[in-house]
Amino acid sequence: MSSSPTTRSVLSTSEGVNRDAFSAVDWALFVSISLIWGSSFLLMATGLEAFEPGLVTLLRVGLGAAALWLVPTARSVHVERADWPRLAVLSVVWVAIPFTLFPIAQQYINSAIAGMLNGAMPIFAAVIAAIMLQRLPRAAATAGLAIGFVGVVAISTPSIGEGGTEALGVVLVVLATACYGLAVNIAAPIQQAYGSIPLMARMLGLATIWTAPYGLYGAAGSTFEWGPFVAISIAGIVGTGMAFVIMGSLVGRVGSTRASVITYLIPVVALVLGVVFRGDNVATIAVGGVAMVIAGAFLASRSETRPAGKPSGPASA
Repeated sequence: MSSSPTTRSVLSTSEGVNRDAFSAVDWALFVSISLIWGSSFLLMATGLEAFEPGLVTLLRVGLGAAALWLVPTARSVHVERADWPRLAVLSVVWVAIPFTLFPIAQQYINSAIAGMLNGAMPIFAAVIAAIMLQRLPRAAATAGLAIGFVGVVAISTPSIGEGGTEALGVVLVVLATACYGLAVNIAAPIQQAYGSIPLMARMLGLATIWTAPYGLYGAAGSTFEWGPFVAISIAGIVGTGMAFVIMGSLVGRVGSTRASVITYLIPVVALVLGVVFRGDNVATIAVGGVAMVIAGAFLASRSETRPAGKPSGPASA
């Protein structure tokens, strides 16, 4: 592991330790997190059949935290006191705020608009990284971000007319997306210092505290059903606990900007699962959007090493 980031400001980031083109391990992490988060939409929809949004959020975060704390690595690694402020900020901007805002926002806008706006997350991540590192991303990464975002818009376009769109919902999603962009940047140094499991166990533990009031409020209007409970349990243990570990590892390995491109693949996975399990129809423009997303992800995965630079070893998980 690298040295502790205790000397850094909380609002700082670091380069990924692999600045070359994605390795096989990087691609495995990239595809895994896309599949997990893309399938989470089906699990969340099932959970919301019985549970209020606040309780769904609390169960996801709490079960994810509990699962990670069962892993010995989470308990054996000591996190320096000076790094807890960064952990606290991460628990708020990566989990508590966006996990709370998205269910509220989707009462005012449809899922297609929410997905399209969420596609701006890699752009937020790239802008914040450029400010923190005082360095612009390479041309291939910039092109990949642009092409991927256009692809997300194309995937979302056929569904934009379904349901209403109100300004409040748009504002809430944009705020949540900006939080994600900030979070992946400030997570990089601490992940490289301690590894993903100790980091995410503590972050989700803190987030459980922050989301508890909203969750307990939502419990009053919820009913217990085994199907939705199993769905949310999977979303918590796999879609939150395991997924954040994988995402943290990817951020530490390839940097915040390139890791954030997984956001583009999430609607692709959701689209495919909708076709397979629900018989959804897919518009031609959406198929073109999928191709653009894949092309954008490929471009963003290319080497960002400058001629004089040389990457260091891989980050630990």
